[in-house]
Amino acid sequence: MLGEYRISGRRASDIAASVERGVASGDLPPGHVLPPMRELAALLGVNPNTVAAAYRTLRERGVIETAGRRGSRVRPRPASTARGSLRVEAPPGVRDLGDGNPDPALLPRLEEALAAAAEAYGRAPGLYGDASVVPRFAELARAGLDADGVPAGPVAVASGSLDAIERVLTAHLKPGDAVAVEDPGWGALLDLVPALGMRVVPVALDEEGPLPGDVERALRAGVRALVVTDRAQNPTGATVGAGRAGELRSVLAEHPGVLLIEDDHGHGIVDLPVHPLAGVTERWAFVRSVSKAYGPDLRVAVLAGDGLTVDRVTGRQRLGPGWVSALLQRTVAHLWETEAVDAAVVDRSYGERRDALVRALRERGIAAYGRTGMNVWVPVSDETGAVARMLHSGWAVAPGARFRMTSPQGIRLTVSSLSAADIGPLADAVAAAAPAARPVSYG
Repeated sequence: MLGEYRISGRRASDIAASVERGVASGDLPPGHVLPPMRELAALLGVNPNTVAAAYRTLRERGVIETAGRRGSRVRPRPASTARGSLRVEAPPGVRDLGDGNPDPALLPRLEEALAAAAEAYGRAPGLYGDASVVPRFAELARAGLDADGVPAGPVAVASGSLDAIERVLTAHLKPGDAVAVEDPGWGALLDLVPALGMRVVPVALDEEGPLPGDVERALRAGVRALVVTDRAQNPTGATVGAGRAGELRSVLAEHPGVLLIEDDHGHGIVDLPVHPLAGVTERWAFVRSVSKAYGPDLRVAVLAGDGLTVDRVTGRQRLGPGWVSALLQRTVAHLWETEAVDAAVVDRSYGERRDALVRALRERGIAAYGRTGMNVWVPVSDETGAVARMLHSGWAVAPGARFRMTSPQGIRLTVSSLSAADIGPLADAVAAAAPAARPVSYG
């Protein structure tokens, strides 16, 4: 069972270290089954409880996983190549529809906001020991959350949505725990969970968000956390409506111990109301980034949640980066105060391009999805071939492998750079590249 590699050690810590050395060297590859605890204890001449403690340590570190009678085995290694690298570089003369960036023309100018932040800094420079959240930023953020029905709770600030989600996950979960995530879903999140030593459990979705039946099955299977995108889901554009939100709340109410994380990805770019699920479970977090509406380089995200969750996040944050720059917080607060972004205008602009493309594709017999946001998801039977043919036609698109686990193949097209004149030629190119595409469930 162990081949040439021999686990050694008399103490639990030594046994665990021996296994980790074997994993690091490749002598114990991913999926390799470890000896039963009593068998290894007899081999090493130690008490079975010692081996049990070693295996427990290895599970907590995310090195191994235990599946009942199937025993303990080495876990798959965390992703070493980010899904974001699975992109097609657009050579000269090829239009890039795969980068996922917002339309720069819809982003606000920052000169006035930055000047206001600098003026405030001149009056009171940020110093060690200051509050981690600028009071005016917290006031405006909380008012927006209150208006959208997010339960009362403290507010923290993170460096973008992914930073906030990582901090919440590590505040409550440990390596080996299972996290339910939408499939197809945000590629960075699909990388993050295994990188933390946690296990991804895919949940199917449609244009209304996660399917309640799939969520129920995942929760019954023992997942410790569920991540849901409220609006403009990446890559499908799904948005959780009032009816679906009610169904999901009912499912979550039966599992109050699960950690719920909501990512309001469409904040500032979607004019549909948000229907928060927060408050049904004991531990929850609601994340709202400014990147899509105000600019990706503004690394600011609002994090609201129950008191314990926010306290753990901010406590750990103090031991690392300390805080998110007050200059950035004041800049964003000024943008909010001056209503520098009109969500209705942005939503209409993306919507006209997105809806026109979906309509043109369906007229050509191609299934396409994109209820909200800046992306269109097209199911295909051969995404590698479709991506290559699109590139040959002058269009670089994102391969579905960046966003999928077990869901069917597809490609993602970002509409941010499209004009009305682009819609027809692009739809023709997709129809030629993916003739076998047909309506299917995302999952």
